Amino acid sequence: MVMGRVGRVAAVLGAVGMLGWAAGFAWFLHGAAAPAPVPARADGIVVLTGGADRIATGIRLLQQGRGRVLLISGVGHNAELASLTRGAGVDAETLAGRITLGRMATSTTGNADETASWVASQGLHSLLVVTASYHMPRALTELQRRLPDTGLYAVPVVPPALRLGGLSTWRLLAREYTKWLAAELGLARLRAEPARQAE
Repeated sequence: MVMGRVGRVAAVLGAVGMLGWAAGFAWFLHGAAAPAPVPARADGIVVLTGGADRIATGIRLLQQGRGRVLLISGVGHNAELASLTRGAGVDAETLAGRITLGRMATSTTGNADETASWVASQGLHSLLVVTASYHMPRALTELQRRLPDTGLYAVPVVPPALRLGGLSTWRLLAREYTKWLAAELGLARLRAEPARQAE
């Protein structure tokens, strides 16, 4: 009898947990898709690598004068600016002196650490943050934790994988939502995930 009651309680708690996760996931999707106001200009721009479209967006913002300097965080050790910009379809040769390639980060928490060090070295007070739209909530969570006095403005990039849709897209979004929950709870540093670096 007692075991049966315990089983029912566990089932109810499990169902409530699943409903809570689903409701939070819906809120996460809405927030990730909602456009955010972006200022005409910030002190600097940071790109969290993972796709050529992100790098191209960051460099175009720099070309447009939307920031004084640009950090590309999470760059592979063998990558050079010329190869990165060639893959992005832009010519950044004239901007090379204003672009920093961050090579230390291998995770989102690492991106945040690398960005915080760069912001301090450059004396910046506001940043345009460029990353994939699904990754933006977690990126901002980690950046805000390390840069509480810095204005952060999201410039989300919608990657091709999201535009295609399908089951793999939903899996990607659910996985990212779970990682964002861990970041919100401060658990990300317990098991930092590898980030795909730009090579």
